[in-house]
Order: sequence, then C-alpha cells, then structure tokens
Amino acid sequence: MRTDKVSLRGKLMRDMMKNMMDSAMGHRIQTGELRKNPVEPAWICPAEYEYEIVEMEKFSMEYLRPAQVCTGRVILQLHGGGYIGPMKNIYRDFAVYYSKRSMGGDVLTIDYRVAPEYPYPAALMDAVEAYRWLLEEKQYAPEKIVVAGDSAGGGLTLALAMYLRDHHMPMPAGLVLMSPWTDLTCSGESHETNFNRDPQFGGTTENLLHNSVYIGEADPSDPYLSPAFGHFEKMPPVLIQVGSEEVLLSDTLTVANKLRAAKGRLRVSVYDGMFHEFQMALRLIPESREAWEEIGTFLEIIYGIRRKPDGKVVKRVKSGRRQQRKTDEDYCGGSGEN
Repeated sequence: MRTDKVSLRGKLMRDMMKNMMDSAMGHRIQTGELRKNPVEPAWICPAEYEYEIVEMEKFSMEYLRPAQVCTGRVILQLHGGGYIGPMKNIYRDFAVYYSKRSMGGDVLTIDYRVAPEYPYPAALMDAVEAYRWLLEEKQYAPEKIVVAGDSAGGGLTLALAMYLRDHHMPMPAGLVLMSPWTDLTCSGESHETNFNRDPQFGGTTENLLHNSVYIGEADPSDPYLSPAFGHFEKMPPVLIQVGSEEVLLSDTLTVANKLRAAKGRLRVSVYDGMFHEFQMALRLIPESREAWEEIGTFLEIIYGIRRKPDGKVVKRVKSGRRQQRKTDEDYCGGSGEN
C-alpha cells in the first residue's frame, strides 16, 4: 500500500541503493567511513552567482549570492552527514536550489566541526555562531532568515532553534527539515517497523545512527542533541519531509506530534516509498522534484513572495505520492499570513 504510488524512477533508485548496500561498499557507507573524507572534483559555481569562503575562528562557511541581486532573504543551510562528515558538493548544489526557490535569496552553508574530533556541542555552537554572523555581521533581519537542514543537519536545525529560543535570541522565520535525525537514542518505532524496508540504514544496527560518536560524554536524550525529547513552544513555522521507508520516520512523526500539541505551524509530508534524503536526487526522480517544489512554496509563503501566475490553471492534478499531515493551523492557513 505504501509503494503503489511510487514512480518507476523512484523505485529503480531505491532498488539501486538497496543493491549498493548489499555490496562490499555498503557497510562502509552505513558506518559513515566513506562520508568522513569524501574525494570530489572541484565544484564549479554557476556564472550567475558569487561564491565566497568565510573563515571563522573554528570553522569555515560558504556564502552564495546571486550576482547583482539583493533581496534581503537568506537561508542558513546545515548539512547532513551523521555529524562525522564535512561539506560535500551536493550541498553546494542544494545552495543553488535554495537560492532559486527563494527567488534570489542568499545561502550560507557552514562546514561545522564534526566528530569524533569535535563531539557535542561543537556543531551546535558553530551553528549558533553562524546565525549570529548573519544577524550582526551581515545585518539580516531575523524575519528574513530560514534555517534548513537534512538528516543530522535537520536535527541540528531544530536544536539551533531551541537554543535560540531558550537564550532569548531572535528566532528565524522558518525551518526546512529533510529526513531529520532528531532522536540519537534510536528508540523510535520505525527503527523496528522499517528495519527491513530502509535501503540505507535498515537491516543492521552496525551503522552511524546506532553508534554515534557525536554524543561523546553527553546524555543522548538531551534536547540539544535529540530535539525529539524537547518541547516545541514558540517555534517558527516548520516544513518536514521524510520517506515512508526510513528508519527515521518516527523522528519526524514524534516532532510533528509535539509541534501540533504546542499549536505550532507545521507542514509534514511523508513521501510514499521514499528513502533517506531522496531529495538528493534533485531532478532525477519525480518525488524529489515534487519535494523541491514544496520547499519553494514554503519559502514563498514564509518570505511573503507574491508571484503572478504564469497562466490560468484549468486543471489541477494530484500526484498522490505525498501523504500530508497538517496541524489545525497549517503554515499556509486560511489567512495566508506567514
């Protein structure tokens, strides 16, 4: 039932990932061994963008801006990688996607410190410093800042928002979470129900989720480590996307339920048959294209961007690939306010 609406390309990519995990390389991917020191070609910045590396005292950041465009909007991107992997080219591609879907917004991606050399709270403190840099150094208004993250970066995005709230700092306008890892105790129900369904982290507990070196000596249920254990009052609007086959599905649903209970503004989309971070497929599969379109709609609403329609819509067709669970007050609720 959960896969009958999956696109053919989506099924093929999911099966290819499963086959890769069954190969000799699979264990090195699951444990994060291949993620620690990625070898990639030089990334080529698109001609219509300006790209700058910003060196902080303890980490570096990459600042992408459309050439000769200043919207005042910015996305702070917190990359994934199990808290053990550095920046990769895919996140530079993500930065371009975020910029285009925010209609010319700037994007700051931080290459935060990672474990085991730098366990908790290093990544969180770097994220806080990057956020302060946007506010104080670049003078972005908080209502023009959206924080976005995937996997570990999704959990870090929530942890950052909780830290800002708890320390009475200006809150961002919204949060975008892709397959967020919000429970480092790995105690969610889907770790059992999807154990044999998840093509990336299923079938074994010998992986970076169950053996996180980021925790260090901390309590893994600390909300700044595992936001699923925190409280969600006074949070900004949140968009969460997750695949139905993920062992981390519970990480999303637990957060969604707590946000609802706190009367937060929420949009959570469970994509049928999809795997962890399927959005990395970019335009290769329909589900990823749909997810990025949904992110674009969310950013337009949060930023109050009003676009003239390209033409008259005569028929709207639903793809059916996404199950949406909404709060009583969806982020695009009846008033249309941010």
